[in-house]
This record gives sequence, structure tokens and C-alpha cells, in this order.
Amino acid sequence: MSGPRYFCPPRRPPGLSAGSVSIIRLSGTEAVPIALKAFRPGGRFRIGWSPASHRVYYGTAVDGDENVLDEVLLLVMLSPRSYTAEDVVEFHCHGGGVCAARVQRALIEAGARPAKPGEFTLRAFLNGRLDLAQAESVSELVGARTAAAADSALAGLRGGVGSAVSDMRRQCLDLLAELEARLDFDEDLPPIDVPALKSQIEAIQAGIEKALRTARAGSLLRRGLQVAIVGRPNVGKSSLLNAWTNSDRAIVTEIAGTTRDVLEAQLSVGGVPVTLLDTAGIRDSTDVVERIGVERSQAAAAAADVVIMVVDSAEGWTDADTEIYRSLWGDGPALLVANKDDLRAAGAAIQLVERQSTFSATVRTSASQRKGLESLDAALLDLAGAPQLAASGGVSWAVNERQAEALVRSHEALMRLSESVAADLPLDFWTIDLRSALLALGEVSGDEVAEEVLDNVFSRFCIGK
Repeated sequence: MSGPRYFCPPRRPPGLSAGSVSIIRLSGTEAVPIALKAFRPGGRFRIGWSPASHRVYYGTAVDGDENVLDEVLLLVMLSPRSYTAEDVVEFHCHGGGVCAARVQRALIEAGARPAKPGEFTLRAFLNGRLDLAQAESVSELVGARTAAAADSALAGLRGGVGSAVSDMRRQCLDLLAELEARLDFDEDLPPIDVPALKSQIEAIQAGIEKALRTARAGSLLRRGLQVAIVGRPNVGKSSLLNAWTNSDRAIVTEIAGTTRDVLEAQLSVGGVPVTLLDTAGIRDSTDVVERIGVERSQAAAAAADVVIMVVDSAEGWTDADTEIYRSLWGDGPALLVANKDDLRAAGAAIQLVERQSTFSATVRTSASQRKGLESLDAALLDLAGAPQLAASGGVSWAVNERQAEALVRSHEALMRLSESVAADLPLDFWTIDLRSALLALGEVSGDEVAEEVLDNVFSRFCIGK
């Protein structure tokens, strides 16, 4: 990547080209000269005009023959005060796709090239503007599906993950420097303070463990949950979906078997994006369409992250419920929802108590009166492994899968170091394990990272970031 670098994002896909403004960004050592070939400032043309940094200019975009392509705004951010820490120029064109495509073509003819996915953020990382954890937070922020997920990504972008890891890495570097000094000058130094060394190792391990505890919540915020609602016909599955999502997404009637297909609805539970799957009531039927719906219900339950089985509180647990449970359940996480609790009879309550040990939790709801939904939120988050989200609505920052894997390797290396210290092995063995921990921590921040890891990280970005 040596030499001049300059690029602009290719045209937006058709489905994203109907906005009122389209932005074309250039970055690199030749960004300004290329932009000036395609931009003419408004008002009287000035010979030798050049833009100042962090200014907005009105003018027109032109091609090589001076044909006007669009009226545009030109934003200039000179190095190092830009997103990439290079010279950055943005053309703000009219939306709709056609104007931006013409301006982009003129810029490419002037010497620019299309950017690869994530290339702007990659330049920011390589130029020291962002560490690797912050760069990943940019992608997570763009892809956030809930406000809590966006808040978590913003916390990471402001240095949450990278700052914590850099601090632990600095402690490892200090320890390594002391140990390596003792390898060369041990006779000239006082005896090593082993208890203090163990305390330092334990403190670093505690920091790693704290970071790893955010991994599950972070995964939920990024990926979300798919939740299948199953049960007999007419137990209130569709009513529960409507009440939970505060919508009329599903058709609700007194006729059993109204839902014939799997119906999807989106909601946020404690900041976690959840996809609800309202399934057809499971029962034996001679109706061909209903049988297909039942088969799809069973497939949805098998593929879901969490299954919610709904029963009728007024009727209690029935033989039909037992058959559904036996046909669907393996070892997957499941909640029992006793709906229509406003119609519940005392005998039905006793039957459900006997079934509580079968499920992770039992929640009583009344979809018609919108009761029990907060308890259902809390039970779902608890089952998913992130109960703290129910109270806080999110996390400050969270490690992703790649970062968690590197942190686990670092923790394991520090455990081996502790064993070497306890066994009074030579200092050479201590430094080997400490270097392994240091290398793994460097993979999180990007201080020690292979090119194939960078390719994998930035290939997930969208064009233009």
C-alpha cells in the first residue's frame, strides 16, 4: 500500500440510491488534486484557487470536457485532521443515483479508484487514527439494530475495549521488561518479589475475565435472538405476539387454526433485537394447508434460539400439550408461558406448578390485558444468558467473538505463567508464557495482528466505510 492512495466509493446499490443527498468520499495524498479536476467553485472562477481545511464550498462538478454534471458541496479535511488521517475530500451531490454516478465517473477518469469494503477505516487503523478494536466498533455501529447496540458500539469506538486491553498489555510489557532484565543482570538485582509478581498476574487475569464477561451480552446485542412461539391452536400465541410487539401483526379470531404459516415480528427486549416467530397451532389435521403450517412450526422451533411454549391457563396442562412437548423438545432453552391468566382456575395452577421443573422458567401472562410482559422480557434475557440487560438496557462496551478468543488465549498463557512461578521453573519459561499473553492481547488492539486477520475484519464492512 505504498505510494499515493486515493479512492472513492462506487455507486450505491439501487435500493439505497433514493436519498436526497449522495456523498462521494476521496482519501489519500492525491485526493485534493483529483477533486479539483472535477470541481469548479461558485462565483467568479479564481485562478490558482485551492481549498482550506475544514471548509465547505459550493460549486459545480464537471467532467473532462467542462460539462456540468451537478451542483455540489465540497468538504475538505486535510491530514491529519480527518477520519483516515490522510487528506479527505467529500462531494455532496443530489441523490437519486444518476448525479452521483456521473460525478463518480468523472473522479475515476481524473485518477481515483473505487474503494474496497472497509478501506477508509483500514486506512484510519494503519495510520494510527483508530486501534483495531475501535475499527471493529465502527462496523458494529453501522450494523446496530437497537439503541442499546449502538450505545455499546459507540462506547467501544471511544476506546472502551482498546483502552482496557492496552492497559493490560502495558502491565504485561512492564513485567516482561523486568524478567528479561533479570535474565541478563540477575546477580546485580535484588531477589524477585514473587508474591508481588503473583498479584500482578492475578490483576491482569481479573481484567481479562471482566472483559470476557461482556462477550455474551455483546453477542446478543449484535446478533439478536430468534424466538419461536409454539403451542396448541387458540391458546393465544398470536395475541401474545401482538401484545408483546404492541401491534396488530397477527390476525386473531376465536376460530382455532387461524394462523397457517410462520409469521415474523421484530421487537427490542432490553436492547436485544428479537425476531418473534408466531407459528401455526400444532395438532393433527386433515387439512393439507394446516398440515404444512404445522410442519413449518416444528421446523421453526428446531431452528430457534429460544422456544416459548404457550398454554391456556383456563384449561391448564392438557394431553395435547404433552404431545407437543414430546414432539418438539430436546435440550434447547425453553420458556413456559401460561397465557389467559385472567381466566385461570385454581386446579389449572396446580397442574402448571408440576410442569415448572421441565422449563427454564414459567411466566403468567394475559395478552388481552397486556399483563406479564415485563416478566416475560426478564425471563427471556435470563434464559439467553444476559440478565443484566433487563435492568440496564445495555452494556457500556462488549468484546466480540474475535476479541474474546484472543483474550481467552491470553488468560490461558497467564495461567501457565502462574504454574511456572509456583513450580519455581527458570525465568526463561516465565518469559515464554508472558510473551504469549502479550501477543494475544496485541491481537485485540491490533498491535500484533496478521494480515489475514485484517483482511477478514475489514471485508465485513460496507462500501464507503
